[in-house]
Amino acid sequence: MLYEGDFSPPPGRFALVAARFNAVVVDQLVAGAADALKRHGVGDDRIDLVRVPGSYEIPLVAQRLGKSGKYAAVICLGCVIRGDTDHYDYVAGAAANGIATAALNCGVPVVFGVLTCETLEQAINRAGAKAGNKGFEAAVTAVEMVNLLKQLPGG
Repeated sequence: MLYEGDFSPPPGRFALVAARFNAVVVDQLVAGAADALKRHGVGDDRIDLVRVPGSYEIPLVAQRLGKSGKYAAVICLGCVIRGDTDHYDYVAGAAANGIATAALNCGVPVVFGVLTCETLEQAINRAGAKAGNKGFEAAVTAVEMVNLLKQLPGG
């Protein structure tokens, strides 16, 4: 038997957890994610946006929302840009590990949509310019995963 998610309109509510830090980039990711959800049949009335200070704070909120039973998926959106110190490594690593842990702990898709870029230009390109919109892609992943989990045994 083959199990595979599809892009049909998914059931349930969706949460977007978005960092305020690097808002010029993250706001574009949020717009892309909302657009993707709408294109896949999820109306504004089924999308909640939760703002957190930065990418480091995303995992705790994502896990809380995922465990609440209120959401079919949680989409995590942020942007970490390398600077002159090790701060980038700590924040990017903590966000990635924390989001993965949240996904495993709460049993609903918790999708990683945090950009980790060398420059602001790279981030802008990944938030809707030359490289597409990674927020849109994260939301499409959430739709596919919600639909996949509906099919799997034990769900």
